[in-house]
Amino acid sequence: MAFPRPGLRPDLFVYNNKQGTIMKRIVLCALIGATGLTLTACKDKPFNAIPDFIQGDINQSSYDGMTDDLLTAGLGASGLASGPAPAFADPLNPTTAELRRLAIYNNYRALVDTAPGGGYGTFFGPQVDASGEGLIPGDEYIAYMAVPGTDVPVTVMAQVPDSFDPDRPCMVTAPSSGSRGIYGAIGTAGEWGLKKGCAVVYTDKGTGTGSHNLATNTAQRLDGTLTSADEPVQFRADLTDEQRADFDSAWPDRFAYKHAHSKANPEADWGLHVLQSIEFGFYVLNEKFGRELGNGETLLTINPKNTVVIASSVSNGGGSSVRAAEQDTEGLIDGVAVSEPNVNPEVDRSFTIRQGEGPVITEHSRSLLDYTTALAVYQGCANQEPEIAGTAPFNFVAQDIGQNICNSLANKGLVTGATVEDKATDALRILNEEFGIQPEQNLLAPVHFWLNVAQGISNTYANAYGRLGVEDRVCDLSFATTDSSGAVSQLAPSDEAALFAVSNGIPPSAKVNLVYDGADGQPTNLPASASPSSNQLDYGLDALLCLRSLAQGSDPVSGADLQGSDAELATAIAEGIAEVRASGDLQGKPTVFVTGRADAILPINHTSRPYFGLNQRVEGKKSNLRYYEILNAHHLDVLNGFPGVADRYVPLHHYYFQALDLVWANLTEKQALPPSQVVRTVPRGAITTPLAEVNLPAINPAPDAGDRIVFTDNQVRIPE
Repeated sequence: MAFPRPGLRPDLFVYNNKQGTIMKRIVLCALIGATGLTLTACKDKPFNAIPDFIQGDINQSSYDGMTDDLLTAGLGASGLASGPAPAFADPLNPTTAELRRLAIYNNYRALVDTAPGGGYGTFFGPQVDASGEGLIPGDEYIAYMAVPGTDVPVTVMAQVPDSFDPDRPCMVTAPSSGSRGIYGAIGTAGEWGLKKGCAVVYTDKGTGTGSHNLATNTAQRLDGTLTSADEPVQFRADLTDEQRADFDSAWPDRFAYKHAHSKANPEADWGLHVLQSIEFGFYVLNEKFGRELGNGETLLTINPKNTVVIASSVSNGGGSSVRAAEQDTEGLIDGVAVSEPNVNPEVDRSFTIRQGEGPVITEHSRSLLDYTTALAVYQGCANQEPEIAGTAPFNFVAQDIGQNICNSLANKGLVTGATVEDKATDALRILNEEFGIQPEQNLLAPVHFWLNVAQGISNTYANAYGRLGVEDRVCDLSFATTDSSGAVSQLAPSDEAALFAVSNGIPPSAKVNLVYDGADGQPTNLPASASPSSNQLDYGLDALLCLRSLAQGSDPVSGADLQGSDAELATAIAEGIAEVRASGDLQGKPTVFVTGRADAILPINHTSRPYFGLNQRVEGKKSNLRYYEILNAHHLDVLNGFPGVADRYVPLHHYYFQALDLVWANLTEKQALPPSQVVRTVPRGAITTPLAEVNLPAINPAPDAGDRIVFTDNQVRIPE
């Protein structure tokens, strides 16, 4: 445990018996009452205290901004952009500092394109509008917390830069994107907030790697180091030693992961996680800057009324901050700025969506599991569509595998066509017309399929929504390392030691793969597996169809309703999905969404667009939500560093920082938010051509009528 910096009372960094603190509060309130002052403040708890949801100790570290820092872990802007990655002195026993440094390096680069010419160092990056390498000194506080109804630990962290001004306090939320760990938003909300001099509050949202090796019982401590001892860890599966041994005997060398296997459906509480992270941030700030009363109590000097608080982040983190704003009953959040948020809006078919003169979309607001399982089933075949096959970057799934997927789908009656090309064309049509995937998203879908994005999401979220354990092995799928033939093998100890710093929390990641235990022959890495129904190498299509059946509640081949335990499981998953739906009520908070039209991971017809429509239905003229749809932008900016992507797409990250700037100006300077609009970017055309301002037009404070996104006649209308 790191000790508090000078001036902080060590006893307040241990969560234990609070009776003494309570007695001090009662005595002081009585004294205030004796002087004739109001007791309202005492009822509202005006004194700083560790939030009840904190579990165990709060670890604190100070960074000098020279050898180490909050934003870059001492690597600086050039270190973040360079390879190879930071190494461990002892690969089997990395130190806490080494794990932190590698985690920051990997998480930053996973969200931000650091390749030359892509905007890093010019439009964004630690060194932009900063001195030298952009190192930021300050203090970092990290702990476990819990939410009502579950004791699964959630990680929370507050970073307070030395530039924080207690007379003009500000705070930015940074819940992790995807299922990443506590440093998952370091390069997004973290960078913007720290450079602004704000406290930044992070949470892993109950996801993070949280790996549990079921063969050895090793798991990750708060700092990412491994232990097999009975001590607090990020996650261990809910199994007795005997149950774990039996499972390992039947299914050796498997892993459990927190997001998939905690039985907690953490997404249902993502909004609460963010709100609690804000409360934790206020606790930390008042320990550092609050007025001490001389009797062991500290007055809540920094509070929501005098602090600018922006709920922010990207992807899953962005959706978490949106949910937090909807659920904010204490006035903790002033504004919201998010990028490509994973929101599952409540289904409201009283409005439609239309882009230009294109088709009217009525079947919007599908759940993440719904459209993602559809992508997992059909995209491998759609990759063979002639136009896609010839132009899509990183369409690396072997042609014969793609043909097998098409043939398997055709044999099951799910696509039609005389040739593979015809079948692929039908698969793409199904995704575009029946599942609302925009044509602009088609070119990027093949690389996502090759990266197993939809396959991994479908499995992890089906488990999470159903509150299932690793022992349930939904659809005969599990997590393990595999060898070159696809067979299960043991994860090397050095690779396991690094999981905290290299995994994104959703296998396949960091050499832990998605294994199809029901594959023809033996348990096999999903991409290399043959389905029992076809005896073909078809990416384990049977397993993906199983996940699809759980998402839709019926057999995708026969159309028959599921029966027995399958029906019960589908019902549990549907209930879990209902728990994560967003209400659309932002309570009038100034809010900005920026989303790329080409987002092929969180399709806009089921996320940002229908949320905008739902918000208009719910809040009407009281709405302060602005939606900016960015042309030629997509979900994974990191791909922009490669040929075939760099020439077609611009960094959405640049517009995310604009969104934060706009909300900041609105809250601090009363500057009006620009109307909702389409932003017409200009691709640079070649990876050798650096991005310039001409490629990245600013969000227009007064856009032309032909660029405005409007809600009229119960329709979200998006310019072409």
